[in-house]
Amino acid sequence: MTGSLISTLEGRYYTDPGIFAQEQANIFEKMWFCAVKSGDLANPGDFRTVQVGRESVLIARDRHGALNAFLNVCRHRGARICVDEAGSVKRAFQCPYHAWTYALDGKLIAAPNLTSMPDVDRVEYGLTKVHLREWLGYAWVNLADEPPSFEDDVLSAVTERLGTLEGIDGYEIDQLSVGKRIVYDVKANWKLIIENFMECYHCATIHPELTEVLPEFADGYAAQYYVGHGAEFGDEIKGFTVDGSEGFEKLASLEEERDRKYYAITIKPQVFINLVPDHVILHRMYPVAVDRTIVECDWLYAKEVVDTGRDVSRSVELFHRVNEQDFEACERCQPAMASRAYARGGVLVPSEHHIGGFHEWLVQKLESAD
Repeated sequence: MTGSLISTLEGRYYTDPGIFAQEQANIFEKMWFCAVKSGDLANPGDFRTVQVGRESVLIARDRHGALNAFLNVCRHRGARICVDEAGSVKRAFQCPYHAWTYALDGKLIAAPNLTSMPDVDRVEYGLTKVHLREWLGYAWVNLADEPPSFEDDVLSAVTERLGTLEGIDGYEIDQLSVGKRIVYDVKANWKLIIENFMECYHCATIHPELTEVLPEFADGYAAQYYVGHGAEFGDEIKGFTVDGSEGFEKLASLEEERDRKYYAITIKPQVFINLVPDHVILHRMYPVAVDRTIVECDWLYAKEVVDTGRDVSRSVELFHRVNEQDFEACERCQPAMASRAYARGGVLVPSEHHIGGFHEWLVQKLESAD
């Protein structure tokens, strides 16, 4: 190995089901996980089920307007309560096996012959609660008995990237509306997707539209390479759109110094945030197998842009193409992770050094497992 190159993880980290099981248990089931857009569950009874590690998590809005999260498991015999990915119930969740019934806040409220069992504590035998916190207009859940600090686990990623936590405030993400959502089924390990997002060494090769809008990306240095750095739009570029044409008005509270700049933030283990002057793009990854990852991508705009039906297609198309180009590259790499040529891993060039930091973080998480 020369002084310029850095070793990567070995190929088995991307193909070994045992390692993936460790990641599920010691990363996704212990860290804060961005599960659902809060606004998607607008009314009492609205729910969504989300796979977090090895667990199905049920998130629902109760009659008081609060969001709650539970393991999607009946306390009686373990049947799954909700088999649908999303929906709405009028007043309660009922297990389809033996009809144990739970209020929207998780309390056990009815079951066949329950009145003949007065010793049954309806709170104790309610649905198993999961920690939930709302931030940026999304519900983040944590399955650990004692969750880690949200500030250390999540908010610190913003500080490390932008220099200050307040750097994200001007985008008022929690006030934005979904103008477009696209769900991608990527046949690749989740770590390949993170590594791809963190670097831009590939940008000149596979992202012609993006490098036209952000010319500095053609040099191979990602926006995440420097703390506080935002990639500037090209001189002739009017907006973050597929053809560089004008987008929408700058978000109302955004500082002038962030106009005509793009910022990217990786929040481990499964969130990417892309900040541009007139909208925000937020990716959530749901690793479902060692070689398969569902990615849900939201394009977020000022409420009036969405409410008035303005055309968002040109700004959506830019990053949709970037996503497709990136995911195709990740899928091209996945089969080779099992090759003897990659048994000892590959290499990183200096502009990818922060991926090396991600690898160190991952190994530390796995080695510190209980």
